[in-house]
Amino acid sequence: MAENLVLEAQPRELVGKKVSRLRRAGLVPAIIYGPKSEPVAVQIPYRPLQLALLKAGGTHLIDLQIGKKKHTVLAREVQRDIMRGDITHVDFFAVDLKAKIAIDVPLQFINESPAVASKKGVLLTGPTMLSVETLPTHIPEKLEIDLATLKEVGDSIHVRDLKIDADMVILNDPDEMIARISQSSAARSEEAEELEAAATPAEVEIIKKGKADEEELD
Repeated sequence: MAENLVLEAQPRELVGKKVSRLRRAGLVPAIIYGPKSEPVAVQIPYRPLQLALLKAGGTHLIDLQIGKKKHTVLAREVQRDIMRGDITHVDFFAVDLKAKIAIDVPLQFINESPAVASKKGVLLTGPTMLSVETLPTHIPEKLEIDLATLKEVGDSIHVRDLKIDADMVILNDPDEMIARISQSSAARSEEAEELEAAATPAEVEIIKKGKADEEELD
């Protein structure tokens, strides 16, 4: 498990519309909330916050230092300016390190499917994230999905196929499809042409036979 990121913050007194003053001063208003604590309003310098969020995403723990007090948190909601994309507000969730939490973890596809490499089929994918339940200190940065196991058309990977740590539970439906190999349009066309070619001689033979029968009747 990677070490927690550390971010300095200060208590915040300005609330409501007055927080625009903070943004003009290069500070971002934020709130810390959790099941065992009252909400804490803070302000954080923009650039350090931006860098921390880039590294942390939504799965990496952050130690938010406010004076001598530390809050271990996850970034739960990041609000941005619609036009410029600047960070305007952040919600931090204060975790209980001894209690499991439910959290969405991104999927990362690794390696190449032999079926795709040989142009037998095309890759269809399902969700980009899965919801897991685990201790905050055991949250994975991502869940890797190995596509090398998909060798033939029809091969698939479902939630039930994933190998995960014993202390983690995936909350999604076990039958939910994550990746599957479907026949490519090129392969379908080729198969159709082969079937048509195989069927043509028989059809010609039937037509000829029918014509001969007509001549005998005449």
